[in-house]
Amino acid sequence: MTDHNLSNWKAVKLNCRAIAVWQKLCPGLFLSILTSSVFQALSPYVTIWLSARIIEELAGNRNPKILFRLVLIQLASSAILTLANGILNRWKSFKKHCSDRIHDKIYMEKMFQMDYADIDRQYIFDLYSQICQNNNLNGWGFRFIIPLFEEYATAAFQCLGGIGLTVSLFLSPVPKDSGFAFLNHPLCMIVITALLLLTAVLSSACSNRSSRYWSLYAPMTKLGNRYYRFYGRIMEYQKRMEDFRIYSQHENVYSVYMTRNTIFAPGSKLAEYARGPMGLWRAASRGILAVLTGITCIFVCLKYYAGAFGIGYITQYISAMSRLFQGVSDFLKHTGHLYANGGFLKTSFEFLDLKNAMYQGSLTTEKRSDRQYQIEFKDVSFRYPGSSRYALRHVSLKFQIGSRLAVVGMNGSGKTTFIKLLCRLYDPCEGQILLNGIDIRKYRYDDYLNLFSVVFQDFQLFALSLGENTAGKADYDHKCVMKCLEQAGFAERLSALPDGLQTYLYKEMDETGVEISGGEAQKIAIARALYKDAPFIILDEPTAALDPVAEMETYAKFNEIAGDKTTVYISHRLSSCKFCDEIAVFHEGTVIQMGSHEELVSDRNGKYYELWYAQAQYYTS
Repeated sequence: MTDHNLSNWKAVKLNCRAIAVWQKLCPGLFLSILTSSVFQALSPYVTIWLSARIIEELAGNRNPKILFRLVLIQLASSAILTLANGILNRWKSFKKHCSDRIHDKIYMEKMFQMDYADIDRQYIFDLYSQICQNNNLNGWGFRFIIPLFEEYATAAFQCLGGIGLTVSLFLSPVPKDSGFAFLNHPLCMIVITALLLLTAVLSSACSNRSSRYWSLYAPMTKLGNRYYRFYGRIMEYQKRMEDFRIYSQHENVYSVYMTRNTIFAPGSKLAEYARGPMGLWRAASRGILAVLTGITCIFVCLKYYAGAFGIGYITQYISAMSRLFQGVSDFLKHTGHLYANGGFLKTSFEFLDLKNAMYQGSLTTEKRSDRQYQIEFKDVSFRYPGSSRYALRHVSLKFQIGSRLAVVGMNGSGKTTFIKLLCRLYDPCEGQILLNGIDIRKYRYDDYLNLFSVVFQDFQLFALSLGENTAGKADYDHKCVMKCLEQAGFAERLSALPDGLQTYLYKEMDETGVEISGGEAQKIAIARALYKDAPFIILDEPTAALDPVAEMETYAKFNEIAGDKTTVYISHRLSSCKFCDEIAVFHEGTVIQMGSHEELVSDRNGKYYELWYAQAQYYTS
């Protein structure tokens, strides 16, 4: 959650740290903003100074040559500054566009580096959800750093330019016989300056007080943004549209969305803030700025009336001082924004600083030419984080490379948990998993993962080309991809695709992309597993949507193309795995039987026998 009790120094450090992250990910971003801000802030002062000179000449000697030269300089400088501003804005816009694309990468890279077990935790989900909602609320967090830096730089250079053009206002003496000689007194200068600074500070303080309500309201937006993401974007969930239409859910959904999502409604707390203190503080800020302008005009006009300078300087001083103190006010206002953003950045860095508890290991897995690997579960127990119930309890089994292992059992028996532990997506709470007699936790994590190709039950294909989906990367071996797709039974469909391996799947990234059926998607997923060429291949019920006969045929075909690889088949349908060397029967998180199909089906008192004959009506011989 956003911290509203953050010290100013801590907020500055968090914003500076965020700038360092951006500088690393998008070099040149802040340089482009800085150079653009210099020209954007100082260009108006050039026009102000030259305009004052022209007015002064018109009110004085009216020398045509001088006027012509001043007008020519004005036109030339405007043209040059406009061109420079255009070029620099183009550079800045390009860099900012790049940063938009990079922003999500900050969190994506952390997701990929994070322990898989952490991704499943509700706390992590809520933390990341809050970051997304803060960004959606007003761009708070990392994205806010970019406009904040730009506004800070512009305000700073605006102040410097204003000081350069107004310093002569205080140095120009009023004639002693004018009756306004008191304006020359140092104390008068101090009072005027202090008054101007005070109004600028008060204006920014009121603006910051108004902006603070955004950060105060941020925690309340969590539910509102969830409602919006689900109900407001319901059309993006194509898989829900059938039920949505059949059961006429549009009225119900709209009713829930409108009646429960009151976070941003006219009667919400935010609306109350806007009508009340939030709006009043903002109005006070604007009113004080008007007072600042009035004080500036009075002071400049008094000095002109007293004869301190000519009429041309009135334009210069009033315009320059207005911009100067507007810059001071903006600078202080953005300081308040910096403080507010620090609270949102604390949430972001809390997520990015999460430590990985899982030991990454240091040993490399053997690159054996004979691919002789042995996996052993040794009295393994596991329960998911936050749960008191064991998903697996005292599991002990082993299998050798080249063997065919089937893991069967009813839904919820622990089959998928067994696979997650085998692939080391989780570490066991008790016991050990051994690879060739060594605890898998001692192996380098990324090296160990390379031993496995898995087709999960809820496998995902992406809106990329067919070749990239199969290979899992952009640079791939075309012949190998073709071979894997052919082995997986996708050759006929591939020959009909308009661009072959370059054909995009789905239409999110390419309007010419093709829609594929569930069965075709399964074949691509299997081809992807084959392309990785890992020693272990696991099929975790990817064919659960098929009928029992089709599933059995798919598994039998895959058994032929798997070759000497160790293959683990997960299924709650026993007929699909009759050909396996061994079958492990899971029940309530425990391996209760182990053996071949013939051995297990002959045990009339076993669970396998019970399940086999309960499902027999679906099987062929």
